[in-house]
Amino acid sequence: MSRPSDTHSIEQTRPASDCDIAYVGYRQSGQAIVEKRPGQERLTPERSLALVNHSPSGFEWGYGGSGPAQLALALLLDYTGDEAFALDHYQEFKTEVVSQLDCAGSAGSWRLTGPEIDAVLHETPGEPAAPSI
Repeated sequence: MSRPSDTHSIEQTRPASDCDIAYVGYRQSGQAIVEKRPGQERLTPERSLALVNHSPSGFEWGYGGSGPAQLALALLLDYTGDEAFALDHYQEFKTEVVSQLDCAGSAGSWRLTGPEIDAVLHETPGEPAAPSI
């Protein structure tokens, strides 16, 4: 994801304490659940659905469809607090990050940290985009 070209950058919209934030996704009874940590606050699609209705049935990850698009928008909206920024960048964030998230393995979950999100949002062309999951 190339660095935002507008003057309204991510640095202007995000509190400094966000380096401690992590989003964790897992499945519970087949349902995709995303929590914001610390605090185990559940991320829901309602706020992002008010902007763009991709997937009223909820979030998904691991592919490039409508559920991952809703999750990408919700993650950027929650992380930055900036609707315009989230709307401008969520499709690329979906392609580069959300479509690559996976719950396979012993933990059965994925984790995306604030610094990993920052790295994706600030990468320069030609740099790898996927966070360490």
